[in-house]
Amino acid sequence: MSVREFVVLGTASQVPTRHRNHNGYLLRWDGEGILFDPGEGTQRQMLRAGVAAHDINRICVTHFHGDHSLGLAGVIQRINLDQVPHPVTAHYPASGQKFFDRLRYATAYRETVRLREEPVAGDGALARGSSYTLEARRLSHPVESFGYRISEPDGRRMVPELLARHGIKGPDVGRIQREGRLGGVGLDEVSEHRPGQSFAFVMDTRLCPGVDELARGCDMLVIESTFLDEDERLATDHGHLTAGQAARTARDAGVRHLVLTHFSQRYSDPGAFERQARAAGFEGELTIAEDLVRVPLPKRG
Repeated sequence: MSVREFVVLGTASQVPTRHRNHNGYLLRWDGEGILFDPGEGTQRQMLRAGVAAHDINRICVTHFHGDHSLGLAGVIQRINLDQVPHPVTAHYPASGQKFFDRLRYATAYRETVRLREEPVAGDGALARGSSYTLEARRLSHPVESFGYRISEPDGRRMVPELLARHGIKGPDVGRIQREGRLGGVGLDEVSEHRPGQSFAFVMDTRLCPGVDELARGCDMLVIESTFLDEDERLATDHGHLTAGQAARTARDAGVRHLVLTHFSQRYSDPGAFERQARAAGFEGELTIAEDLVRVPLPKRG
């Protein structure tokens, strides 16, 4: 049975707090795991959340500020220590190659796992597989930053009533799915369009076209909301979003489940982010991220 869930490892912006670790997130997508922005302490948070090094197939770094990347050294060494049996691919801004190299080889260790480096130089598809396409879009931050989107291909959903109407059952159901036609009955006569699931990960950025492109029609949007709306000037100056800006983006993009994260330590009331997101008009499912929670992706539409 496939599992698609978002595991929150850390939610703090810039510095950790007593209750929030530096950034770190794992997306479980069927049999693969994609680790996003491993900040300092990610290895310990993985242990607390029940995430093993063996669960990681890809690492996606949005940018090379420390709260999004200082955990790379430990995670990469743990992948090698545990002798993960499959290759691991790392995506990160190409302009930060020197930072990735320093983190990868920060200390001495024995390399046992093939780590494939696939730096991101611009917008476009990074990887295509049978169950998803991974894309990147440029964001707006003081250092080069990219957001990531995972999209599942559209498919067909078999409709029991239509199958029964045409007398198709048992092994013939699989046959018409594979071949597209059974006798005089076409697949579209016994099924309906099923949109593929989509997930977007948007960290440190101002409002920009890349944010809108990543969020468009997404089932789950994980997006930074470092500041509350009353500090919008600070957000813009430092290349960040407010809760209201993130929520309006999700509202206009038709997002089904919005996850707000990356909170500044200046705020003590997480409920304020929820109130401002609702005030901005977002009516879908909303999660104010907390460390170590698991958020299932919405069921397919």
